[in-house]
This record gives sequence, C-alpha cells and structure tokens, in this order.
Amino acid sequence: MKHFIFLIIHLCITGFAFAQANQFSKLIKKGDSLYEAKDYKNAGIMYAEAFALSGSKISLNHRWNAASAWALANYHDSAFSQLNIMASENFKDYGRIITDHDLDTLYKDKRWDAFLELVKQNKEKAEANLNKPLAARLDSIFIADRIYRKQSAEIDKKYGWQSNESKAIWELISRQDSVNQIAVKEILDKYGWLGADVVGENGNSALFLVIQHSNPQMQDKYLPMMKEAVKMGKARGSSFALLQDRVLVGKGKMQIYGTQPYHDSSGYYVHPIEDVDNVDKRRAEMGLSPLADYLKNYHIVWNLVQYKKDLPNSPAYILMIEKAAYFDSLKK
Repeated sequence: MKHFIFLIIHLCITGFAFAQANQFSKLIKKGDSLYEAKDYKNAGIMYAEAFALSGSKISLNHRWNAASAWALANYHDSAFSQLNIMASENFKDYGRIITDHDLDTLYKDKRWDAFLELVKQNKEKAEANLNKPLAARLDSIFIADRIYRKQSAEIDKKYGWQSNESKAIWELISRQDSVNQIAVKEILDKYGWLGADVVGENGNSALFLVIQHSNPQMQDKYLPMMKEAVKMGKARGSSFALLQDRVLVGKGKMQIYGTQPYHDSSGYYVHPIEDVDNVDKRRAEMGLSPLADYLKNYHIVWNLVQYKKDLPNSPAYILMIEKAAYFDSLKK
C-alpha cells in the first residue's frame, strides 16, 4: 500500500513538473513573438512570468532576450536585474555585447560600466589557459564578421534588401569576408580546427562563421576538417549541419538538415530536403531544434504534407534542378 501511495505522489509531482515546463516553454515563445512584433514591454512581462515558473536554471540566452526587451522598453532596472544575474553566472560573451545594439539605451546608465567590467573579468578568467595571440586574433575576426551583418539586418529593415544602402553594406561585408578568409585559411592550414579550449568560444565560432561565409571552394576544402572536429568535440554539430547543407545546396543537391531557406521577392521557401520524413531526427542528433520551430524565424509555417505537395513547383526546387544541370554540364 505504501508503495502505491508513493507511486501516486511521484506521478503527481512528475505531472506537475511537466506542466510547469510546458507552460514555461509557452511563455518563452510568447515572449519571443512579442519581441519580434516590437512589443517590448509585454515581451519582458512574458519572460518574467516564465522565469517565475522555472524551478531550474534559466538559460543565459533567455535572460539576454529578457534584458534586451526591458532595455528597448526603457525599463532599465528590470534590464539590469537580468544582466547582473547573467554576470553572476559567468556570462562572458563580450563580443555579443558590443555587436548587438538592443542594449544601446543602457549605455549612459551608471550601472553599464560595472556590468561590462564583470563580463570582461568573466571572459579573462575563462580564457586564462588559452593561446592568447590566436584567441585575440580570432576574437577580432568574430566581431568583424558579426558587426557588419548586424548592420545589414538593420539597413534591410529600414531601406529594403534591394536598396542602394543594402548593396553598399554588402560590398563592405564582402571585402571584410575576404580579409577574414585569408587569416582563417592561414590558421586552419597551420593548426587545424582549434577548439574552444584553445581559442575560446568566440574564436572557435569565428572559424565556422568565416568558412560558412566563404566561397564554395573554401567551404568544400574545410568541410571534412570540420566534420572531424565535431567528432573530436572541437566544433559544434549544429554549425557543421549549417555548413554541410550550404555546400550541398550550392551544388544543386538536396540538403540534409533543412537549415537553408531560399529567399526571393515573394518570400522564403525551404530548399529540398533529403529523406524529409526523418529530418527532425537528424536535426536532434546535431543539437538543432525541430524544423517547424527553426522555420518560424523565416515566417515559414512548416507543414510536411503541404511541403511534399508543393515541392515540384517550388522556386527552391526549380533552382536546385537548374544548379544541378549546370554542374552536370561542367562534367561533360
């Protein structure tokens, strides 16, 4: 009888925990949606409600989103409340701070410099045993890669992605990418793919970002190296999935993980996916979220049945066939 009562209590506790986790997820998604709609105050409220429900550690990324929402809504006390918790939990992504402008309204607050100093200290402590010269070099490359693309997103929103302003910033991005590629090629050819334990998280990410934004020849060359790095724990599986898909799509082949959307004047589409029925299983193996959640970032509502039905006439499918025919012609 005691065992039965214990089982009932255990099931009740487990069910309650599951319900809380489910509600937490719903509130976070609601907060993300409100943030995207620029309803920053209510986004902050949703995040706060979610955090109040959670009995476990809140991810730094969720806290970052909450701090950004409060900052954009000009609720500085609430923003710094989240930032200070992040600093106490060893948040060290200094590069993110100086390239993401969502926190701009906090710069003149007397608390900003203190927060920034804590982040710098966290970063220095975490990187105490790194190859300092290489880490610093790659950290600069990481910032250069992100900062111009961040500016591009802002310009696209303001002027449109086909505007002269957008073309100008992409010319700058292209020049910077060329400089970054020369530096990263030199590092990879000399040292191989360096893990975060050697060059830090930003340095490790810089290797992937530069290759991801390089020409097809460079992507092809270093894709096998990155694949081995993933096996050795020196690169993220999610990053490899992005690069693998980009290489395949560039050659007119089906992607594997569904990471590459296609964009034209009429909107976003999904590039054809190999064995699409099992794509979420492959994504999970690489540490990626379900495809339906990922595609929300591109305002695509994922419907597997509709996708299969629409595929033959999809602009992305037509483009793939054209690319495949082009590469076949080169072989003749």
